[in-house]
Amino acid sequence: MTGPHPMSRRALVAAGAAAVAAGATGLPAHAAPSTPDDDTPARPTLVLVHGAFADGSSWAPVVERLQRAGYTVRAVANPLRGLAADAAHVRAVLTSLTGPVVLAGHSYGGAVITEAAAGLAHVKALVYVAAFVPDAGEVLGELADRFPGSELQPALTAVPVTAPDGTPDADLYIRADRFRRVFAADVPAATARLLASVQRPLSASAFGAKATAAAWRTIPSWHLVAARDRAIAPALQRFQARRAHAHTVEIAGSHLPLRSHPDAVTALIRAAARAVTAH
Repeated sequence: MTGPHPMSRRALVAAGAAAVAAGATGLPAHAAPSTPDDDTPARPTLVLVHGAFADGSSWAPVVERLQRAGYTVRAVANPLRGLAADAAHVRAVLTSLTGPVVLAGHSYGGAVITEAAAGLAHVKALVYVAAFVPDAGEVLGELADRFPGSELQPALTAVPVTAPDGTPDADLYIRADRFRRVFAADVPAATARLLASVQRPLSASAFGAKATAAAWRTIPSWHLVAARDRAIAPALQRFQARRAHAHTVEIAGSHLPLRSHPDAVTALIRAAARAVTAH
C-alpha cells in the first residue's frame, strides 16, 4: 500500500503562503480581505456634516460603507441655528482632531463646512454633496435664487420662535405633503414619510446670513451634483463646482443621494481620501 501522494513543490509554496496570510489576518486564507487602499499611511479622518431638515443619521448608509473600508468617521451634529453658529460648532470639532481630515457637507452643510474649514491646515479636502458652496460675502438666500429649478421655498412652513439672544426668529420645516417631491424623490415613500416626520428645523436666519470665508479657495474640493434635485437647483450646483475648479461627478438623483445613491457618495469621499494620502 502506498502512502499519500506527496505534495508538489508548487502546492507546498501555495499552502505556505496561505498559512502566512491566515496568520497575519486572523482569518481563513479564503476570507483574507482585499486592501486596495486600507494600508496606506496617515489615512484621514472623515468628518461628515448633514444639512437642514436632517440629522447625522442621514449619512448612515455612507458611514456604514466607509467604516467597512476601514476609515474613522465622524458624523457631526449640525445645530442648524445659523451659519456663524453652525460653522463655529463644526470648527470646534475639527480643531479637536489630529492628523489629516477630509470634510464633507450635504445641502446646507456645504455652506457650513465652507466657513468652518477656512484656515485649518489639517483639513486637506472638501467634499460637497448636492450642496450650497458660497463664496465669501455671498448670502445663502440670494445664492439659492441665482438659478431656477428649486422648489424648496414654497414648500417651507415657518414656526415663530425666539432666538437665544431674545430676538424674533422662525424655525423652517418642509411641509409633509411636499417633502418627498422636493427633498427625497428617489427614496422609498415609506422612508420619505419617516424622514419628514423626524426632520429637524433650520433657523430662518440661515438664509439671510452672509458667508465670511470660502475654504474651497485654498482647499481642493470634490463635488457631487444631483441632476434631479428640486431643493438646490442643479444649475447652481454645476456653477459652484466650476467656480471651485472641483473634481465633479453627476448623478441622476434627488436632493438626498446619501440615501438613494450611497455608493456614489462613498466613492467620491474615498477618492478625496486617496488623494490626501497620496501626498
